[in-house]
Amino acid sequence: MLSIGWANDVPMILKDVGCQRMLIRNLPKLGSLPPMVQTPVASLDAAAIRVHRNGAGPTLVLLHCLGVDHGLWDIAAAGLEDSFTRQLTAVLARERVTRAHVAGISLGGLVAQHFAATNPGIVDRLVLIDTTPRYVDEARQMWVQRARAARTAGVPSLIDGLLKIWFTDGFAAENPPAVRYVRDRFAKASGEGYALACEALGAADLRPLAASIKAPTLIFCGKDELPPFQDAAHWLHQNIKGARLEWLSPAKHASVLEQPQEFAARTRAFLKS
Repeated sequence: MLSIGWANDVPMILKDVGCQRMLIRNLPKLGSLPPMVQTPVASLDAAAIRVHRNGAGPTLVLLHCLGVDHGLWDIAAAGLEDSFTRQLTAVLARERVTRAHVAGISLGGLVAQHFAATNPGIVDRLVLIDTTPRYVDEARQMWVQRARAARTAGVPSLIDGLLKIWFTDGFAAENPPAVRYVRDRFAKASGEGYALACEALGAADLRPLAASIKAPTLIFCGKDELPPFQDAAHWLHQNIKGARLEWLSPAKHASVLEQPQEFAARTRAFLKS
């Protein structure tokens, strides 16, 4: 498994999938640098990319969502799809990876869609989790407001509202390590970096690319997700040829954290089938 993420380390929820894991970290100029030191840095599009590998087998690329880091899978946000696709393509070429599975959640899912549509010869299988090809108009306006809040009051001001979106009430009330991790990462996030990512998400529209995705695709969505994400999951299922749609329950936006074992088992089966 090759796991690629904008972060420090490889997510543990997929540690036993049986693939080579390679982590690509995108170190933005804004915000603090991750604590771990990895392999040599490659400068791509003014962003520093670090890579490390472990495991053996096919490559799985993991792309995490906004505001977190290695614990799930700070990102140079501007130019969301094109910029990261160029970076990802260049890093895979440098690492001599010619085929890879790609999995992305939320923001990472948008990047994964773009990469799969524009690099069909590289992507073997695609996993999209709690993501959308385009945010509905109300949500696009929400991203503008959230960017403003991140710049003026800081990302910590958004935490309580975000946790209600990410986790079901019962799971959040138990305050397990996954919830504490997300709270901690948001508390440390760069306001400007987060705001740039919000603006990129609000502008993204990948619907025209769905028909260009040729890789076998598995779509996950939390059963308790917000309706727009559930609608997006159905849309992706209908517009990516041959795609499968599966639900994780109970779970909201961070479905991979609420249902890690179920997610890992289904992903493992999909990648091995």
